[in-house]
Amino acid sequence: MQLTTRLPKRRASQRPARKPAAPPQPVREHPETRAARRGGGPQDEALYSCSCGYVFRAPVTTAISCPHCATEQAW
Repeated sequence: MQLTTRLPKRRASQRPARKPAAPPQPVREHPETRAARRGGGPQDEALYSCSCGYVFRAPVTTAISCPHCATEQAW
């Protein structure tokens, strides 16, 4: 489909003036997010307690055993 009439060209003086860009606003983070970033992010460790009474931290895996008595821990 073609236009039957031509549209007039805009001259530079007819263009609307552009507003200057506003400086970007600082992004406010949630305090917990900020604390997690300062702390190095999430840690892949869990606190395990064995039936022998020993409590220990170890990496999160599906198969972990107690370093005190070598009993397998259920996850």
